[in-house]
Amino acid sequence: MTDSDDALLPLDAVRPAASSKDTKGAVVPAPERPVARIAVDSPLPHLDRPFDYLVPAALHETAEPGVRVRVRFAGKLVDGFLLERVDESDHEGRLMALERVVSPERVLTPEIAGLARAVADRYAGTLTDVLRLAIPPRHAKAEAETPKPDRSTGAEPSGGTDVQDEEAGSVRDEEAGSVRDGKGAEGAGDAGGVRGGESAWDAYPMGPSFLDALRHGRAPRAVWSALPGALGWARPLAEAVQATLDGGRGAVVVVPDGKDVALADAELARLLGPGRHVALTADLGPAERYRRWLKVLRGQVRAVVGTRAAMFAPVAELGLVAIWDDGDDLHAERLAPYPHAREVLGLRAHRTGAAMLIGGYARTAEATQLIAGRWARPIVAARTTIRGLAPRVRPAGEDAELAKDQAARQARLPSLAWRALRHGLDGGGPVLVQVPRRGYLPALACRHCRTPARCVLPPTRTLLAPPGADASPVSGPPSGFSGGGGEVGGPSRGRPGSMRGGEAPSGHSVAPSGIAGGGQEARGFPGGSSRASSDLPGDGQEVRGFPGGSSRAPSDLAGGGQEVLHLAGGPARSPADPARGGEGERRFSGDPGRPASGDPGRQGYPGSDDQDRHGRPGAGDQDRHGRPGFGDSGRQGRPGPGDPGRAVVGEGGQGVSAALPLELAGAPGASCHGPLALRGGHAAPYCRWCGRVDAAWRCPSCGSPHLRAVVTGARRTAEELGRAFPSVPVRTSGRDGVLATVPGARALVVATPGAEPVAEGGYAAAVLLDGWALLGRADLRAGEEAVRRWMNAAALLRPGAELVVLADAALPAVQALLRWDPVTHAERELADRAELGFPPAVRMATLTGPASAVRQMIDEAHLPADAQVLGPVPVDDEGQERAMIRVRRTGGAALSAALKGASGVRAARKTPDVVRVSVDPLDLI
Repeated sequence: MTDSDDALLPLDAVRPAASSKDTKGAVVPAPERPVARIAVDSPLPHLDRPFDYLVPAALHETAEPGVRVRVRFAGKLVDGFLLERVDESDHEGRLMALERVVSPERVLTPEIAGLARAVADRYAGTLTDVLRLAIPPRHAKAEAETPKPDRSTGAEPSGGTDVQDEEAGSVRDEEAGSVRDGKGAEGAGDAGGVRGGESAWDAYPMGPSFLDALRHGRAPRAVWSALPGALGWARPLAEAVQATLDGGRGAVVVVPDGKDVALADAELARLLGPGRHVALTADLGPAERYRRWLKVLRGQVRAVVGTRAAMFAPVAELGLVAIWDDGDDLHAERLAPYPHAREVLGLRAHRTGAAMLIGGYARTAEATQLIAGRWARPIVAARTTIRGLAPRVRPAGEDAELAKDQAARQARLPSLAWRALRHGLDGGGPVLVQVPRRGYLPALACRHCRTPARCVLPPTRTLLAPPGADASPVSGPPSGFSGGGGEVGGPSRGRPGSMRGGEAPSGHSVAPSGIAGGGQEARGFPGGSSRASSDLPGDGQEVRGFPGGSSRAPSDLAGGGQEVLHLAGGPARSPADPARGGEGERRFSGDPGRPASGDPGRQGYPGSDDQDRHGRPGAGDQDRHGRPGFGDSGRQGRPGPGDPGRAVVGEGGQGVSAALPLELAGAPGASCHGPLALRGGHAAPYCRWCGRVDAAWRCPSCGSPHLRAVVTGARRTAEELGRAFPSVPVRTSGRDGVLATVPGARALVVATPGAEPVAEGGYAAAVLLDGWALLGRADLRAGEEAVRRWMNAAALLRPGAELVVLADAALPAVQALLRWDPVTHAERELADRAELGFPPAVRMATLTGPASAVRQMIDEAHLPADAQVLGPVPVDDEGQERAMIRVRRTGGAALSAALKGASGVRAARKTPDVVRVSVDPLDLI
């Protein structure tokens, strides 16, 4: 080796080999597009943005846009969706690598990802919250199943899996092809279709042109006022879906509930044939629902019908989005960011260039606003056609009827309604009775002073146990007995008796003879029999239980109220209630020993679902299917009234008392204050908030133990109608079960609003009870909601059938029903809201939370310059307040952005108080 530089060895030759420690754990990036942008599952609004991660080479093939992934975020493994892959990141530091791809299934399509982002911005929410609503949870077994051929997929009307053979599938394909070639829409063969060229849209002047636009790939937007009668709404919707499929595009139909899904599903199966659509509902179960959703995602079917979750169905080449009965509150999502199906579908139609159809028997102010803004066109039938199909509406309280029946002004069911029921049943068809309130007697009041009956038992939980509390056997009244033992209302007089459940009552009941008269009184006599006297004066009904007997519910519907008294001192008996665990026998003994006084001044609380002192129901009590409102539980194991701070658990009158771990136990004046109700004619009053029985109730104002019914529910109405018409079967549809259809035979059908089943051939008559319960609600949409519910029920009648509505004929809502003119009512409603500054004429958001937090958020939010802040005002007794912010319609996006930014600032500060942000909510008032 010489000393010259040429003789030196290259530097790489003398460099030591790289150690394995230097390369251990190094991530080899993907050869192409190594950066993945991930929507991380985080509820924090200040983190609502995509994050960049490095795609390892091992995940290059599976890490495609739309798949579910697992990433490390803030030191934890969290879920996420891969939005896109790019060549480089804007982040200058080191990127963390994807942990793994959960599934190679691309569940998030670009169209749904963009829609979710738009919905989140519209409602001041986060992308993660919207994606949680849009994409169902993964079911690995359903995802791993081998996809079936297109001809064997789709939803069947009953959820079945019948598969047509190849020949039937090819016949359907040829028929669809002939329609696309312009050979006509009729003749869908054995699969159904519109026979003989007759279409349900022929009754509307603009109906055929609407179908033609769908069939030729155009995007019409329409607000459809459906005709009443036996034709129904499902067939026109199915024809619109068929025209869209014939044009080579997909369709999404959103309806309020499972009953409507069943009707639309059956009509689509008849018209399209099996295997060409799916039905998505919540009661399918996670596996079946995910399996059907995957069929839509994979393009095996292109038509979807379902409840509000179907608005995000990933239909390829979307051509039509349709929503039926957009005024139904079930279309509003209960989870953040609380989107409405109508608004989401409108955004989707705008973004994809699809057609949109908003249908209903009534019309909402929001749909009228779309017409006024020329975004949509109306589809309405001619007045002569409407008059020929609409029922004959007769309001109660007309002068001619009052002259014949003086008690009709105060009667719950006047003689006019009885005649309509009788004539309808004599005609051999079913008769519909709509009752706005569910349950038996959902509201009670003192008989003497009319003070609303509220629970005066101590709270079920308090902060500290009372001094000297121990776990010792005690005897006391029932702590969680929800079946209801004994006489209805009032304390037990005489010696302390025992209440028994699980035994059938002795005695019998006799139906009244004077149905249309005034009040009636039913007295229970020794021996257990109960007889109803006829034609007694008064506005109420009275039930008295005597020693040795059982109390019976009255069977007169004509009185303005129902008196429920308890004068018995003997044992009370009530039948077992299997639905509430009433099997077997429970015995409770001891002195009730509850406080003798309460707080008479607290009669109705903001936010409760009870009624005020005049019997007007709250907004939460109009649930169509009997979903419980605030505190409607009936739960067991609650502390008894005899020992504040103790919970009595046991049977046979003995139990163990456990000290309750809160501080208000035994505090003077502390009580539940929940509304009292009755579950049955032989039940004791129970609290709808804490679920405990209060058989020894006394009015805190006057001390009377006697109760009267303020509101009568659907079950009590069905019971009394069954006694009045003993030879007619009575069917109920509501909380205990919703009927989709009923046969055309002679029957009485009692249903809550929205749960009315469709009768074969239509109803022969109908009675709409308690109109004040709908019109008297403290709600901005009370009139609009009353018209919608009445028209939905009236549309099920036969043409020209008699419909009796128990409401004042001078009210605008009743006039809209009389003339069957929902359009004028909606236009007037929109004009009134524009004058008062309420949605949809303006955009409005509400902030609900602790008083200090709401005020702080208003001060810190960068609201638009024209924003108007209303409030805040208290909403309950726990310090919660609500403020309303309204802007012009053009400033809605700026308002949502400002509120979302303010929420992000509060989340970044880790502020403990939560403020709920809701944009354009339904319950403004």
